[in-house]
Amino acid sequence: MQAITLEPVGSVVGGRAEPFDDGWDAEVAVIRIDGTRFEPEALAGLEDFSHLEVVYRFHLVDPGSITTSARHPRGNTDWPKVGIFAQRGKNRPNLLGVSRCRLLAVDGLDIHVRGLDAVDGSPVLDVKPYMAEFGPQGETVQPEWATELMRAYY
Repeated sequence: MQAITLEPVGSVVGGRAEPFDDGWDAEVAVIRIDGTRFEPEALAGLEDFSHLEVVYRFHLVDPGSITTSARHPRGNTDWPKVGIFAQRGKNRPNLLGVSRCRLLAVDGLDIHVRGLDAVDGSPVLDVKPYMAEFGPQGETVQPEWATELMRAYY
């Protein structure tokens, strides 16, 4: 496969300095869009949405800790060993995170958000408005361990 090169559109400013699980809804941060590449008009109309989808890079992960096989989520042996693509852990092959968060305000090239599960300094690769029609169609299903893991995440 051909390699892909991406240039961040911005970065996370504020919020948590270190990644740790749970309680993300309390976090308030700014996504600062790169002013050398974008004008504020790139965000025109974004303030009309309540939520965003943000693609970012787990920049603090040690490349030696990347998982390409199966593991117990969060190292909890009470949960089944599942493949890296059956969980959302940060130690993934391309170090990409995808988060839905609440949009609080847009101020120039600063996007103020709550509940973004990225840490201060995370490179942001893309920002998209969340539209209900892009949500799952039909019933969603997940295993009990995933429900238990996510219970206190936000």
